[in-house]
Amino acid sequence: MSGVSVNERAAAIAERMIADAEALEVEVTTLANGARVIDATGGGFRAGKLFAEACMGGLGEVTFTALDFGPFWLPGLSVSVERPAVACMASQYAGWAIKVGKFFAMGSGPARALARVEELYERLSYRDEADVAVIALEGRKLPSEEVAKHIARKCGISPEKLYILIAPTASVVGSVQIAARVVETGMHKMMELGFDVEQVASGYGTCPIAPVAEDDLRAIGRTNDCVLYGGRAFYTMRADDAEIERIIKQIPSSASRDYGKPFYELFQAYGGDFYQIDPLLFSPAEVFINNLSSGRTYHAGGFNVEVLQGIFG
Repeated sequence: MSGVSVNERAAAIAERMIADAEALEVEVTTLANGARVIDATGGGFRAGKLFAEACMGGLGEVTFTALDFGPFWLPGLSVSVERPAVACMASQYAGWAIKVGKFFAMGSGPARALARVEELYERLSYRDEADVAVIALEGRKLPSEEVAKHIARKCGISPEKLYILIAPTASVVGSVQIAARVVETGMHKMMELGFDVEQVASGYGTCPIAPVAEDDLRAIGRTNDCVLYGGRAFYTMRADDAEIERIIKQIPSSASRDYGKPFYELFQAYGGDFYQIDPLLFSPAEVFINNLSSGRTYHAGGFNVEVLQGIFG
């Protein structure tokens, strides 16, 4: 991946969003220091697609489809990803806790690959070198000039070279960009299980898109339920069969002790403490792995219709 910059690729997508802002129904603001904020709160499916593709550093493609779950169907998406260790873990994963004064948001997107403030990068060989950065935030409070300055400084770029994408969980864009993380959640689970994700060659996934909830907390529940109980991921990789056999049954969400409850109920049961939830829950409902070295394909998990029905409210 030398010579491929996830930030440069994502910046090209951000520029497309800016150029088509009126049609996409996104609001673009240029801060006093030159940083550009793309507020996608009012955007729809197309804005969500571009938001998600920017998060993956331009190495993933989102398309829309209908997903049939027997007694009902839901709008859904499919996402195809090249070089998932880079696209998903070095770029898309929401792992940067951005705190500036009273502002707090989890940052995802390729700017993380420049800041490299997370331990995760010690397990990845990829390094980005760019003079432009794209960060994606999940929230409602727009970042200030001070926040943009902090992000730019951590990335080693000038603020005018920074793009900040933001959308709340309870929005169409929020539902889309979270569903598009279905491949990424499986990749992160593999890392948690001690698997070398740089062996993964490509990824493909489908996930229902959660109907927008009345508030962000309920939306966190619905969007997580779509991934945990309706998300499917297919990976190609080059690895030893024994390595895959060791982890395959542990990858799906059903391997977690907390599997089976709607996420909102689970969150309430733990007293609103997100960190009490079993971290091994956060993965697709169903996983396939095709080992290119042996030609064997492995499978584990399956979707949960009963829990998915609850997302209709």
